[in-house]
Amino acid sequence: MNIVCLDLEGVLVPEIWIAFAEATGIPELKRTTRDEPDYDKLMAFRLDILREHGLGLSQIQDVIATMEPLPGAKDLLDPLRSEAQVIIISDTFTQFAMPLMKKLGWPTLFCNELRVADDGEITGVIMRCCNSKLTTVKALQEACFETIAAGDSHNDVAMIRASKAGFLFRTTDALKEANPDLPALETYDELLAAIRAVL
Repeated sequence: MNIVCLDLEGVLVPEIWIAFAEATGIPELKRTTRDEPDYDKLMAFRLDILREHGLGLSQIQDVIATMEPLPGAKDLLDPLRSEAQVIIISDTFTQFAMPLMKKLGWPTLFCNELRVADDGEITGVIMRCCNSKLTTVKALQEACFETIAAGDSHNDVAMIRASKAGFLFRTTDALKEANPDLPALETYDELLAAIRAVL
C-alpha cells in the first residue's frame, strides 16, 4: 500500500514564520528551513528573537488565524485522499497548525509541540522524534508501506530520497541545483499527475 507524505508549509499553506515576520515587521523571522538546514539552530534563533521582542504564542496564533491554505491546496488533497493514504509530515507545531488543518479538511498531520509558559512565552520545543520526516518515512516502510514524498525545503530532501518516488515542489533554485536528479514541480496539477503515475 502507498502512503503519500507531504510537507506542510510552502507546499499546502504559506510559511507561518514569514507571515508572522511580515505582520510584526521583524525581517529576521523570515528565515525558514529553505535557508537553514539545521532545524535546532533555526528554532533557537527564532525563540531568541521572540524573547527579545516580548512576543509569545498568542501573537503568532493571531496571525495564523488570518491565514488561508495556498490556492489549490485543498483541490490537491481532496482527490488525492480518495486514491491513497496521505500524511502531512511537518516540523511545525500543533499549536500553529490546527486552524490550518481545519481549513484543509482535517488531513492527518504528524508534527511537533511547543513548550509554552503560563504567560504565553514559548520556552522550547518538543520534537516528535529526531529527523522527524526521514524517521517517519522509514517507520512507514518498516510497516510495509511504500512512500511517495514531496516537499520544498532542506529538511524534506531526506524523506524524498528515501521514498520510492519523490518530488521537490515550489522549491528554491539552490535546492534544485543541489538536487538535479529530483523532479522539481511547480503546480498542483503537475504534482497530482506525478503522484498518480507512481501509485
